[in-house]
Amino acid sequence: MESIQILGIFKMIGPLEGFTLFGFLILAIIVILPFWLIFRKAGYPGAIGLLAIIPFAGIVLLYILAFAPWPSLKKEYGE
Repeated sequence: MESIQILGIFKMIGPLEGFTLFGFLILAIIVILPFWLIFRKAGYPGAIGLLAIIPFAGIVLLYILAFAPWPSLKKEYGE
């Protein structure tokens, strides 16, 4: 009986399968792009922005940006 219910769930998800993958890629780009650009402007490698798609890592990245010294400002002000 349980296997029939599980198969029913897969039949329901089936038509949305392509949309969810496409939707995830669009969402990932929407989230990663700003982080990538902000980290580059701050003087960090932009690839750190890829961590933003990991749950709770985006919040940690925001704290790093808020409280860590920015290498780009050190270069600009000669610190």
